[in-house]
Order: sequence, then C-alpha cells, then structure tokens
Amino acid sequence: MDGSPSPADAAPEIRWFHSHAFPDGETAQGDKPLDLLRREAEVVFRHDVAGKSVLDIGAWDGFFSFEAERRGAARVLATDHFCWSGAGWGTKAGFDYAHAKLGSRVETLDIDVPQISRETVGTFDVVLFLGVLYHVKDPLACLERVASVTGEMMVVETETALDILPWPVMRYYEGAELNNDATNFWAPNRRALEAMFRDIGFRRFEIVTHPLLKPNWKRTRVVMHAWR
Repeated sequence: MDGSPSPADAAPEIRWFHSHAFPDGETAQGDKPLDLLRREAEVVFRHDVAGKSVLDIGAWDGFFSFEAERRGAARVLATDHFCWSGAGWGTKAGFDYAHAKLGSRVETLDIDVPQISRETVGTFDVVLFLGVLYHVKDPLACLERVASVTGEMMVVETETALDILPWPVMRYYEGAELNNDATNFWAPNRRALEAMFRDIGFRRFEIVTHPLLKPNWKRTRVVMHAWR
C-alpha cells in the first residue's frame, strides 16, 4: 500500500457541484440537486444522442457527460479547464470519482474554451455548451470556436436578459452583479442568441425556458438547440 486514499476515503473530501446517484446506492450531494439535473437532462437530451458522438464543454463533475453515455452516445468527450485546473472553486476530483464509480468510458481533455478547435478536439455530431456562455469574455468568438467542431447540433443552456425587447441585445453584468459571481459577464436575449447563431452558420433553432424557471422581462434561463 502506498498510503494514498482510496476512492471511498476520498469521496467525502470532494466539494460537488453536480449531484450523482451511483449504481451501488451511494449518492453525491452537490450544489445542484439531482432532481433538477434530471429535469434539465430531459430538455437537453430531448433530441436523441444514441449512436452519436458528443462533446461536453465545461463538464465539471460530468453529470451531462455521463448522461449522454447512459443514453447511448457512441463516444463522449468531456472537457473543462476553469473548474478542473483553472481559477474556479471546482476540481476534477468529482468527475474522476464518478467516472470510476460508473465504470464510464467517457474521455476527458483539460482545455479552455478559446482553445477549442478541430485541431485540438476534432468534430462531434452533438456539442453541449451548458452554463458556459455567460462566463466567457468574448461570447461570439467562443461560439465560433464551438461551432467549428459541431457537426449537426449544438445545445446551449444559458442566462438570458431583456427578452421583451424587439432587437437582438446582450446585457453586460458588472462585478458580481449576476448571481453574486464575478465570472458571470453576459446575458443575451433570445433574439441575440438566434442572430449570433445565424452568423456562425446555423439555420434552425428551438428555444425553451429552463424547466424550473418562469420567464420575466429582466432575465431567465433557456435551453437552445441549434442545427446547421
């Protein structure tokens, strides 16, 4: 024995963001409850990913990566940087623990969004970009990066603001104004989302309100599916 902690010993030390339920009955309680994650997954995966390749950008503890695998994706690559080795409060420990507990074959790559390209990750049928857009400082440039590796469909979950306005606009949040988090910068309205996606080569869109939120004129959250 080398004296290093076993996964069972290490688990209580993990600060989870995603909650998980493992096959042996063990659960991990994260900041985001399991019931909410499951309801989100029904919206995120409302279009089948079975047999497809899936890229999950900003995977963190991996709930949606493992869910894509569970739903029959042929290949899943989970990527993150900010939460795995960057300035965020998260680590990759939760993902690695869940990966082992699930006997998962999901692949991983520590890479930041601006470095995403065909050369660094390849191309995928489906790309998940969930809870990331409002964190990037240059949202259109990052969407162009993500679009470059998307073969069929991109799924974006994001904060929106000012949906009542008839023009495509984006609100900037100063300091920690949005959710008391200084890494939250932008919230487009739905028209801006569609406009940006048209400019990066997508032609069909489906936007639904987050399953547990009611929209208001100031802000809400949405899940957007976009096809080329």
